[in-house]
Amino acid sequence: MPQQHRTATGVLGGLLGFLGLSVAAGVLVTATVTPALAVTGIATNSTINVFDGLPDYLALDELAQKSNIYATDSAGNPQLLASFYQQNRIEVGWDQINQFVKDAAIAAEDPRYYEHGGVDLTGTIRAVAVSATGRDLQGGSSITQQYVKNVLVQKAEAITDEAKMKAAYEEATKTTPERKLKEMRFAIGLEKRYGKQDILRGYLNITGFGGRVYGIEAAANYYFNTTAANLTLEQAATLLAVVNNPSNLRFDQPENEVNGAADGYSKTKDRRDYILGKMLDEKKITQEQYDAAIVTVITPTITPSSTGCITAVNVSPGAGYFCDYVTRVFQNNPIFGATEDERWAAFNRGGYDVFTTLDLDLQYSAQTALDAYIPHASDQLDIGAVAVTVQPGTGRILAMAQNKDYASDEDTLALGSNYSAVNYNTDVDYGGSTGFQPGSTYKTFTLAEWLKEGHGLNEGVDGRKRSPWGTFKDSCADGGTVYAGSDWNPGNDEGGNGGQYTALQSTKQSINTGFIAMAKQLDLCGIRKTAESMGVHRADGGPLLQSPATVLGTNEVAPLSMATAFATFASGGTTCDPIAIDRVVKPDGTEIPVPAANCRVGLEANVAATANVALQATFNGGTTSSSRVGDGIPLIGKTGTTDNNEATWMSGASTQAATIVGVFNATGHVNLRRTYFDAGQVATIRHKIWPRIMATANAKFGGSAFGDPDPSLINGQSVQVPDVAGKTIEEAQKLLEDAGFGFENGGAGDSALPAGQAASTNPSGTVPKGSIVTVYTSNGLLGIVPDVSGAGTYDAAKAAIQGAGFANVGQKCAVDPAATTPKVTGVDPPAGTAARKDGKVTVTVSKTSC
Repeated sequence: MPQQHRTATGVLGGLLGFLGLSVAAGVLVTATVTPALAVTGIATNSTINVFDGLPDYLALDELAQKSNIYATDSAGNPQLLASFYQQNRIEVGWDQINQFVKDAAIAAEDPRYYEHGGVDLTGTIRAVAVSATGRDLQGGSSITQQYVKNVLVQKAEAITDEAKMKAAYEEATKTTPERKLKEMRFAIGLEKRYGKQDILRGYLNITGFGGRVYGIEAAANYYFNTTAANLTLEQAATLLAVVNNPSNLRFDQPENEVNGAADGYSKTKDRRDYILGKMLDEKKITQEQYDAAIVTVITPTITPSSTGCITAVNVSPGAGYFCDYVTRVFQNNPIFGATEDERWAAFNRGGYDVFTTLDLDLQYSAQTALDAYIPHASDQLDIGAVAVTVQPGTGRILAMAQNKDYASDEDTLALGSNYSAVNYNTDVDYGGSTGFQPGSTYKTFTLAEWLKEGHGLNEGVDGRKRSPWGTFKDSCADGGTVYAGSDWNPGNDEGGNGGQYTALQSTKQSINTGFIAMAKQLDLCGIRKTAESMGVHRADGGPLLQSPATVLGTNEVAPLSMATAFATFASGGTTCDPIAIDRVVKPDGTEIPVPAANCRVGLEANVAATANVALQATFNGGTTSSSRVGDGIPLIGKTGTTDNNEATWMSGASTQAATIVGVFNATGHVNLRRTYFDAGQVATIRHKIWPRIMATANAKFGGSAFGDPDPSLINGQSVQVPDVAGKTIEEAQKLLEDAGFGFENGGAGDSALPAGQAASTNPSGTVPKGSIVTVYTSNGLLGIVPDVSGAGTYDAAKAAIQGAGFANVGQKCAVDPAATTPKVTGVDPPAGTAARKDGKVTVTVSKTSC
């Protein structure tokens, strides 16, 4: 648009108005220097009233600086993962700024900086004269005034309420005499409290250099890949040239090149050369230095400071998701601020150094193990896979990996299904999904509740498949019970109709019907509360559900929750909230509070130690045998497979690391047992990934034996085996099963009871409740050899023995010189003993000679 010309009256009015401003500034300065003179000499001037109500001091807040997230490398040193900023700024001290920078700033912006008290009247009056000609109010601001304006802008931009922020920004930048007066007042107040060096350093740290680059250190890094301390003369002058008009003079954008790169950014160079001339005039540089600098072509080395978690993948594979999780902690946790906006603004502006729990060695192992066996995308299904490791006893997240490429912008996400912004390892509130069913991994909470209620590993239950299962206790439900529907008839992975199983057997072989039968003797609400006490919750934020079906793992939870639970077992019962941040350090070196792990007793130590006996047994011929590491470190573990094999899990721990590996349908319903990748059947790939990760964890962190189990929880409750002797086999079975024992028919055995009757049991006496009792029936072949010593003759003895059921009777002669007549003197087997009726009984007859 063509420039609008002002009328003579308008010009005169503007001139008079700004002359008033100039007088006011003079009064302000005079009042600062000689208060008495101001009061006695010119206090009646009405212009003084414009200062009424203006504060004379501007509080200096901390500058917005970029925050950095670090992991720990192999040597135990911090390794930068990612940086975050609204303003890319690194605040530096006076000695970290090259003298060329300081001299260029003063020569270009405020040559009388060291002579005035905050307001340069000469420059202000010159600006008034220029502005009165019709142009905008401009120029004349001292470095101190410019610093004040930048501080006010910073304060405005730090306001989280958008409407209030815009209003404050408008107030700090609007072109009015009132704003200039406010700057003057603040500038004078600032110089009364701070030295010139402090103010100049503050100005160089706060001022903008184009885009999101703020402060001389970040500018030196970005434009020339150097530091503020090492800038050359021409580089310093070039950067201070940008300050004059960052949008038009920044030299990192092609549109600011008049005739292309060869032009050397002529607009920026003109301003640079002007500054070099001023430095020469002020005798800050020699003629030789000026001559060399003036002919130097502006040659930037643009070095962007990346922002956001996308940069984390350049440091460690897959670390973008962990980085994203850390940022969600800052957004969600009230320890960092009252509202999410305040928390996020503080993180992006605070200049925090965030030292996290991530171990780069284990992270590398986890991600490379996933990548070795699971593709990032597949034509067969929307494949998802995760690995997450938590340190028992502390809650520190050591690794967090998944089979997708981290991305957060829509354009990248649209490139393919290998990209995802969803962190499958965690809850929806932390950038995760709504969770996945853990399948049989969830049975561990029934095992824990079983032991908490005083049952033992060697106690058995009737795990035969049936329908309906009937009523289950649920103290959280109306009426205290729930009914398993007649159509609910889960089977076992190995097929068959089930049988009598101990808790140890059910855990080792992951027997569905065994755990359902265990739950029948427990409280479903108690199982849920045990899971919650060990850190488990639904990933969608809702409460865990409890029903007969949930015993088999139908609650959708995040893998990180299950890692917390297995860390509880591994630590001997201590549950810690998962934490990703060890400490946060502010730019001044002080630390701010971080979320605590809130470690607590999640499971009684004797219960955890006894449960670990069963969870260790899974590696010895049980369902986790394929995940054995073989390095001698004791391990606990449990597998999980959901309905239709849509998700498979391998979960376990040493005393130093708890790792969850899952392979699943991220969306959709594809049977993993019917799906194959190059690494083999998808349902079994978990057993290739988990041991690789744990081998790394074991080598780095070691591991010790788990605690000693509680002997009372090995056998648990003991009861007397009923006496079934003389019962029919059907009567014996019913008697045992009614008493809670399992029944097995041992077949016929020698007994004196009538054939077909129950004769004996094994075991007998007092045994663990629910034990399998084998019943042996009588074959009717056992008899008691009668006492025939008084029979006299062999024939009488034979008749008596045959009368007792022994058909085969013989005799043996024994010489007795004293015998006058033959007489029976013995029998073999001895009288009164049990012997098979189909065996031979020999009668001894004594005679004088044989």
